Amino acid sequence: MSEPALPEREAMEYDVVIVGAGPAGLAAAIRLKQLNEETSVVVVEKGSEVGAHILSGAVIDPIGLDRLVPDWREDADAPLKTPVTDDRFYLLGPTGAMRLPNVLMPPLMNNHGAYIGSLGTVCRWLAGRAEALGVEIYPGFAAAEVLYDENGAVAGIATGDMGVGRDGVPTAGFTRGMELRGKYTFFAEGARGSLTKQLMARFDLAEGREPQKFGIGLKELWQVSPEQHRPGLVQHSFGWPLDAATGGGSFLYHMEDRQVMVGFVVHLNYANPYLSPFEEFQRFKTHPLVRGTLEGGKRLAYGARAITEGGWQSVPKLAFPGGALIGCAAGFVNVPRIKGSHNAVLSGMLAAEKVSEALAEGRAGDTLAAYEAGWRGSDIGRDLHTVRNVKPLWSKLGTYAGIALGGLDMWMNTALGFSPFGTLKHGKPDHATLKPAAQCRKIEYPRPDGVVSFDRLSSVFLSNTNHEEEQPVHLKVADMDLQKTSEHDVFAGPSARYCPAGVYEWVEKAGEEVFVINAQNCVHCKTCDIKDPNQNITWVAPEGGGGPNYPNM
Repeated sequence: MSEPALPEREAMEYDVVIVGAGPAGLAAAIRLKQLNEETSVVVVEKGSEVGAHILSGAVIDPIGLDRLVPDWREDADAPLKTPVTDDRFYLLGPTGAMRLPNVLMPPLMNNHGAYIGSLGTVCRWLAGRAEALGVEIYPGFAAAEVLYDENGAVAGIATGDMGVGRDGVPTAGFTRGMELRGKYTFFAEGARGSLTKQLMARFDLAEGREPQKFGIGLKELWQVSPEQHRPGLVQHSFGWPLDAATGGGSFLYHMEDRQVMVGFVVHLNYANPYLSPFEEFQRFKTHPLVRGTLEGGKRLAYGARAITEGGWQSVPKLAFPGGALIGCAAGFVNVPRIKGSHNAVLSGMLAAEKVSEALAEGRAGDTLAAYEAGWRGSDIGRDLHTVRNVKPLWSKLGTYAGIALGGLDMWMNTALGFSPFGTLKHGKPDHATLKPAAQCRKIEYPRPDGVVSFDRLSSVFLSNTNHEEEQPVHLKVADMDLQKTSEHDVFAGPSARYCPAGVYEWVEKAGEEVFVINAQNCVHCKTCDIKDPNQNITWVAPEGGGGPNYPNM
């Protein structure tokens, strides 16, 4: 007997639909209203509230905010209150640290003039500005499907159905999703967005580009003792605990209210399947340079998120019929600066300006060629072009030679406007870089001390992560047999280590190893979608409102 047909979805029409209430999406919404207050704009956000899924360092270059809301500093509720006053770079060894002279750093690495703050707080503030201009914002609704018109152009999105059981059958609490239709749709989902991934394939947006590269960023928010607090201090490091062949680094930022943000980034092109980014982060915090700051303090929050790292040569085609990619969905992070929110804001503004021109001309559903043509000559392009060789040099030559030559390359690009390397290629995508476990050494990680280092589950608890337990699992394994014969048997089950939330486990049942997915733990970092060696795991949006609920990350 066939199942009853689902009811038709209700539809709402807008000039512009925006997926994602991050800095790019909200900047685009605000800019559209600044240019024409009659433009109808809707923003849909999968987090339970704006900022709930936002995680970033963050030392924020204010160039984007300055252009979008020039008077933002005059607002009594301005989201950034702590300017950078002390900027330090360190090379770490197992027990010591060597500070690198600031004079050796290219000018673009100087953080003075930037602000330390929570990007989630910035987004909540931007959302208030957007709503005051008439933008409709709907948090708690995940964009689950791209809509297309009869010509194949993007025509908007549909939000996910609510109240679907684990078996895929509607429950008594079932609610049909909504169609949000627009003349143009912006996708601002952040790194490795699920709809962005579909659009990349449908419109072949990566053609002629280098593979996108990624890192995983793990972060904790601490309240430290008064004697350890130094508002305005920015501290970056590289080296220990990672070996020279594994890319990554750390940050320690002192903001207001005795709060310190500590984080660790591991480049996802690492080769050893026994490596655990979470455990490397916990080990990093035991270093004398960091431990002293955290001891006596209280850990307030934890989270993780994938970061785009491909830069200039990996940015895909941004415009396609009816829509465009903006922000980190487009890959606008400047890796050596560990900054992307300024480019996210600028890209949202640029796309909004091109759409506003199109709407004024009576256009709809076409390809925004002016946005595609304009970004490389903008401040975004100049920011990324200068650092384009840092990531490939680091990947090819290792940490020490790679960073040294990367620094030289940045100096030459800055001072002379060219690089002797030209534009280097990245090579393999991150999922193809793992070596078989038989070729690698196991890594024994120390037990957490409960003072500065902790286990996964207690960390996930601090992310306030929650999902409706009876919904379908949103982590889709295409071939479970392949997961066993390859991911487990060849690569020793790296999913149990690369996931920072304990989602994946290999558990022995009746004498066989069984792949277990604890979807309830998922913090939406997207690492599994990126790093699985067979690309056998696909992350799709769960019910809207599910996932982490970060207070000010």
